[in-house]
Amino acid sequence: MTTWKKLGHQQIKERVFAALKENVNYLEENVLGIPASYLDDKVFNQDTPFLKDAPFISSLVYNPNHIGCHTLGNSERYFKGTQELEREVIEICASSILKAEPGQTDGYVSAGGTEANMQAIWIYRNYFIQELKADINQICILCSSDSHYSMSKSANILNIAKAEVKVDEKTREISREKVKAAIEKAQAEGKKYFIVVSNMMTTMFGSVDESKAYTDVLTELDVPFKLHIDGAYGGFYYPFANSESDLNFQNPHISSVTLDAHKMVQAPYGTGIFLIRKGMIRYANTQDASYIKGQDSTISGSRSGANAVAIWMILMTYGPYGWTEKIFILQKRTDWLCELLDKKGIEYYREKYSNIVTIPNEYVSPEAATEFGLVPDNHENPAWQKIVVMDHVFIEKLLPLLEKL
Repeated sequence: MTTWKKLGHQQIKERVFAALKENVNYLEENVLGIPASYLDDKVFNQDTPFLKDAPFISSLVYNPNHIGCHTLGNSERYFKGTQELEREVIEICASSILKAEPGQTDGYVSAGGTEANMQAIWIYRNYFIQELKADINQICILCSSDSHYSMSKSANILNIAKAEVKVDEKTREISREKVKAAIEKAQAEGKKYFIVVSNMMTTMFGSVDESKAYTDVLTELDVPFKLHIDGAYGGFYYPFANSESDLNFQNPHISSVTLDAHKMVQAPYGTGIFLIRKGMIRYANTQDASYIKGQDSTISGSRSGANAVAIWMILMTYGPYGWTEKIFILQKRTDWLCELLDKKGIEYYREKYSNIVTIPNEYVSPEAATEFGLVPDNHENPAWQKIVVMDHVFIEKLLPLLEKL
């Protein structure tokens, strides 16, 4: 079992370099059959002295390929050292953050939340086709109108329909009545099998769906479904801000979760995380990838092992208590912002356990939006402007904005 605990910088450095030593050494070993090598040393000098104290940069230079899904057992032996760090990342996220039973989750470090969401939808589409003999035209993605655009992208690429549940414009909540209406409309159009995507903090509003609003109605209607949680934004935030949340693997309806390490974790871009209960990822297995040890069950195929190393290093630097403290500070900073907005009589939307504050566009001049880098819900016709209280968004940076509002 992988235990999430804080490590010192020297311990982290020693562990990463030990993992890299377990990987293939292209200079010292006879490895003639794989189309890979270290980064081109005419451009990326491997003798640079600082590399001995830079485990992540060294991981980039050594260039491990983490093709496949390493929680399944069989993987390419050439990169076994850094694959183990990725397995530890998956186990920490699944069991320490999302309350899965130890060893009962598969997953991998994806290229981002979009890929991880699509991975879940791909798996469930194939599950319905293979196990329930569904026709592809009978399968439907069910999500809220505030859901990420990756739902539309997945529907397009995977050639399945999408049904939206309208949210309340003020509360951003979904209701059982609107869920039922969306399902019945889809059923009237011939849909029988539902891939449900429930939000753990939406990208624009930080809003959180009550997953029971979906599952209660679907169970009542006796409709086959699989439930995926899109925690691309909230996965590393919401479970720490709201300890009573049921958006985790203790909820029997939840089969998979997306997280994004390149948002709150501040890892390099291209570090999403896909988690799914044991036994389900096989529906994405590509047996034609026979030259790969363990074959491939991922959308991306080849992917940089350095990204997994980066996540591992960050999680081990903080440990669970340090990470909880980080989220606590961001929560308090967001509370402060909202208190001042209240005093100024400025309306806003904020989910209680979120660090996103979204203000109606009428309160924000175009000049202020540009000066302070606010993000609109629609660049052509904005109705809302978003503030995200990240690590670099100190009170000293918020004060000038408040003066302009």
